[in-house]
Amino acid sequence: MAEEHYPEDLKYHPEHDWARVEGDAATLGITWFAQDALGEIVFFEPPAVGTQLIKDSAYAEVESVKAVSEVIAPLSGEVIEANGALGDAPETINDDPYGEGWMVKIKLADPGEADGLLDVTAYRQHLEEGV
Repeated sequence: MAEEHYPEDLKYHPEHDWARVEGDAATLGITWFAQDALGEIVFFEPPAVGTQLIKDSAYAEVESVKAVSEVIAPLSGEVIEANGALGDAPETINDDPYGEGWMVKIKLADPGEADGLLDVTAYRQHLEEGV
């Protein structure tokens, strides 16, 4: 399992999801905190390419040995790529949540939405508050 860390170049959603915004696209995944809370992840099925994600809404589920949890979209947009490798190796989310464990890439509906997400300092404070 990965060491606890939160990259500074990402934007964070209070529901423990992250976004790496690059122009009018973003890569999405779950944070170290989320994968740690879930425990060993045993199943992830990404949404299909073309699926419209709505900020603050569930777009997928991850199943661990402990629970099934919804994955919340930190931003709105159309899925342009899904990480199909996670179907065969969902534990990659535990091992590398910000790298090979990414979940989907989207074309942003409104790039300005990213301004409403947390930076790493605010996200760490959010965690310390126990939310």
